[in-house]
Amino acid sequence: MTTQRDRVLDAAIELLGEQGLKALTHRRIDDRAELPPGSTSNYFRTRQALLSGVSDSILEREVAGIEASFAPRSADDLVDAMVTLLDRTTEDQRTLTTARLVLFMEASHDPVLREKLGQGRGVFESGLERLLHDLGAADARASARALMACAEGLILHRVARHDDSDIRPVLDLVVRAAFA
Repeated sequence: MTTQRDRVLDAAIELLGEQGLKALTHRRIDDRAELPPGSTSNYFRTRQALLSGVSDSILEREVAGIEASFAPRSADDLVDAMVTLLDRTTEDQRTLTTARLVLFMEASHDPVLREKLGQGRGVFESGLERLLHDLGAADARASARALMACAEGLILHRVARHDDSDIRPVLDLVVRAAFA
């Protein structure tokens, strides 16, 4: 069963992903979630609390989606898994991903949000580092950072520029470099 708080977060993510940061107001969230006025404020009193809650919700959803399907057993599997992940991220979850990118841009002006998003990125990077280590990467830490940077750039290009070019050769090159 979806709680009111979940409805608030769903609506906030939709507004961020569809209309950008300026659309993110307590009143618009209440309207989008079809909740009584003041409902969003009951859960997130300040804009900072709202941004933090949305950031946490996005991370939670992304981690759950990755943990359920991301278990490569070789470099080839890793390339396939990354392509699948980026396709899902930029197609099926485009609104969620766009909302995350909007928060990234806001974080350039907001040290609290920057710290929170950095912690979220750290979750992904450390998991990828462990995976690369287990697969035998020469320098798992540097390789994880390179693959994360590559994936983030590809996501940004796909979302912001509507770039639908084939990402497999780029990911393959970065993954192969990890095992060289």
